[in-house]
Amino acid sequence: MTDLCRLHYLTSGNPGSPAVLFLHGFLGAGSDWEETISALSEEFYCVAPDLPGHGQTTKSSNPKAYSMNGAARALQATLDELRIAQCAVVGYSMGGRLTLYLAALHPERWTRVVVESASPGIENPSERAERQRLDEKKAEELEKGDFEAFLQSWYQQPLFESLKRDRARFQRLLGQRKNNDPLELAKSLRGMSTGAQPSLWNKLPQLEVPLLVMAGEYDTKYRQIGERLAGLCKKASFTTVSNAGHNVHVENRKEFIKQLRHFLTEQPEVNHAKNQVATKRQVQRHQIP
Repeated sequence: MTDLCRLHYLTSGNPGSPAVLFLHGFLGAGSDWEETISALSEEFYCVAPDLPGHGQTTKSSNPKAYSMNGAARALQATLDELRIAQCAVVGYSMGGRLTLYLAALHPERWTRVVVESASPGIENPSERAERQRLDEKKAEELEKGDFEAFLQSWYQQPLFESLKRDRARFQRLLGQRKNNDPLELAKSLRGMSTGAQPSLWNKLPQLEVPLLVMAGEYDTKYRQIGERLAGLCKKASFTTVSNAGHNVHVENRKEFIKQLRHFLTEQPEVNHAKNQVATKRQVQRHQIP
């Protein structure tokens, strides 16, 4: 596995319970999910890795380790290490795009799939090439070393406007982001950005795994993408979460957990583009050998 990153990960809950894999967004880490998994660990065995280029996951000199395929292989190696043959998978933003990639290319591994504020990619090749050019520019900014300026610029995007309404919460999140290595983040941006990932739109009609697509009511772009995404899948539903923007599981965690628990524990209702306004266990930290 010399071409893979060895993933650092958190676990919480009873290994004998149904497993759920949580995938964070760009700039994040597995610890982003701690409050969510602490609410679910009585019922589920929760696993939250640091994706390649993030958190405490080991570095690699091989660019392929930071690609969608490299991340997918590293995740499957982690699940194999934990002896998890099948599980549910939940992904936010970049992690949501990776979740769709996993569901499309390795459907046999997932019992249920949850996608939060994510896209199956850019269909138009010229638009995808232009996005890759912009992503490369951002990667170069990260390599220049002014990480504070990069973070400030990143969170100026309209997607995060509602996230910043709670200043104390946003400052805590910003502090967590600074724990990342900007040089590693640049590798992730080159390998797993929206410009770099293949378009998965044409694979969605073949997806057989039960799928829940979530977006915040303030996130117009990803509500539209989510509705279309769910409408193309055979066993999908779409949910709008009230009082939330792009980062649903942070901005309205209570409603997010409610919707997630219902989907994971109940037989999901298959209704294309359905629209709804919608005790802690010790967290353990690991790195596969």
